[in-house]
Amino acid sequence: MPSYQAPLRDMRFVTDEMFDYPRHYASLPNGDDASPDVVNAILEEGARFARDVLLPINQSGDEEGCLLEGGEVKAPKGFKEAYQQYVEGGWPSLAADPEQGGQGLPPSLAMMLSEMICATNLAWGMYPGLSHGAADALRHHGTDEQKATYLTKLVEGVWTGTMCLTEPHCGTDLGLIKTRAVPVDGNAYAITGTKIFISAGDHNLAENIVHLVLAKLPDAPEGSKGISLFVVPKFMPNAAGNPGERNGVTCGSLEHKMGIHGNATCVMNFDDATGYLVGPPNKGLACMFTMMNAARLGVGIQGLGLIEASFQNSLSYARDRLQMRGLSGKQAPEKPADPIIVHPDVRRMLLTQKAFAEGGRMLVLYTAQMLDVVEHSEPSEERDHAETLLGLLTPIVKAFLTEVGFECTNEGVQIYGGHGFIKEWGMEQLVRDARITRLYEGTTGIQALDLLGRKVLMSQGESLKVFTKEIHKFCKAEADNPALKEFVEPLVKLNAEWGELTMGVGMKAMQDREEVGAASVDYLMYSGYVTLAYLFARAAKQASVSLAGDDKAFYAAKLNTARFYYQRLLPRTKAHAQMIESGAGSLMAMSSEEFGLGFEI
Repeated sequence: MPSYQAPLRDMRFVTDEMFDYPRHYASLPNGDDASPDVVNAILEEGARFARDVLLPINQSGDEEGCLLEGGEVKAPKGFKEAYQQYVEGGWPSLAADPEQGGQGLPPSLAMMLSEMICATNLAWGMYPGLSHGAADALRHHGTDEQKATYLTKLVEGVWTGTMCLTEPHCGTDLGLIKTRAVPVDGNAYAITGTKIFISAGDHNLAENIVHLVLAKLPDAPEGSKGISLFVVPKFMPNAAGNPGERNGVTCGSLEHKMGIHGNATCVMNFDDATGYLVGPPNKGLACMFTMMNAARLGVGIQGLGLIEASFQNSLSYARDRLQMRGLSGKQAPEKPADPIIVHPDVRRMLLTQKAFAEGGRMLVLYTAQMLDVVEHSEPSEERDHAETLLGLLTPIVKAFLTEVGFECTNEGVQIYGGHGFIKEWGMEQLVRDARITRLYEGTTGIQALDLLGRKVLMSQGESLKVFTKEIHKFCKAEADNPALKEFVEPLVKLNAEWGELTMGVGMKAMQDREEVGAASVDYLMYSGYVTLAYLFARAAKQASVSLAGDDKAFYAAKLNTARFYYQRLLPRTKAHAQMIESGAGSLMAMSSEEFGLGFEI
């Protein structure tokens, strides 16, 4: 079975030394509740819960999967008991509003806990994970009655939540949905339709499940402008607020997936199910985006957690596995062969995992600071700045970290060699679990269009300038720092090139809109690499200052990781830039018929 230790030392480096989280927390309302002692206690207890409760049921949950019996879904053995411990520990309410029974702590703290959960049992973590997004959507858009009925239960974790978007005939194009909502008595609606790929759609972990469902009213406009959002509980709450009679919501079947077997991915049937409108009519997509954006950050953290899990176990194996001698001679002469960690190619794979784990953690926790400000601050220039950065970085967190997450878990299998292919080692499960992160909550292509088309070009590049100005200020301030020359000089060039590439795509797009789609994925990956370069430069600054302290080995390793990133991973930007500049011509030149020439369909 794989092992795991929460990277608390690295988390504290990022939060306390790089981003000054203690001062950041103190500036927030109720910030005194997030004192360093409290934060450390929460992280240490969260690490214990992830390691001792979730990790032991990860492989067994994958092997057992979920079971649909008599219209009810049962999660794998141990999942329900783990969820009860999770609720009893108060974990679901960590960052929720005190008015709804939450603890009012910053969202960033919950995101650190989420990384540990994703690293130890991704499938289990999806059950409570979606509840946070459902609660956010109701908090922002629900009526007072809906909040009183559903929100406290979701915050406590007594009930869980889902979001029901996709249907059999449509994926991302939600304007094509067929689910209908017909007004009935009072403010209720009868919801009828089928939703697919619904994570945690049904299970036996909690006493009720609150579905947030996209549907169309009878007089709705065509397309995405005619979508409304409804809250549809599995069991109708009775007068006391407890689960009452069963609603017309059933799990029709479970999807048989390549990964995340421990999570119930359901086909959900709504047969005249009673639901209630959330937000204004025909504005459901805007309301649902509150939940979708939270979910996208959550999926990016899934990618990070899987990178860390793969790296830790790959490192352990590489230190123990003996094979061949080092190219420069015996490294462990007392042994029959050298540990494979001495071989350059194994080190390349390990360092790739390490760099993306540490860089990804910096990206998540940098973004998390912006989320804290947006969620807990009054309207101000600082809040506007944070909201712009949060919007820009969310698609990068989601797509970049899941793309490199899949790469890193594959490298883990490669480091194990033939053993990586064998189930008992647990490495192939990480690959299977990682694969879906590139798909759900918006594919990489959808995130890329959101970043380039919506966030950057539709703002005339202003959202990007907010970030590139920050990078420019850092580079200018450190221009004469000899310890950072190897990082600052290439970062200056990349920061300028980022703007030039953006302008180039924008100019081409004025003549041909296909240019945006042609450039978007490479643009997102380029943006991810440059963003991590900026964060590694900041990490290198902090590490170089702290080298003279007591933890010299940690800071030396941080500098070496930053150098590896700059020398062996950051050059990938050159290929992405060249592909961006090549334009849409070669992609769009071939007719659909030409794709199949040479074989018959």
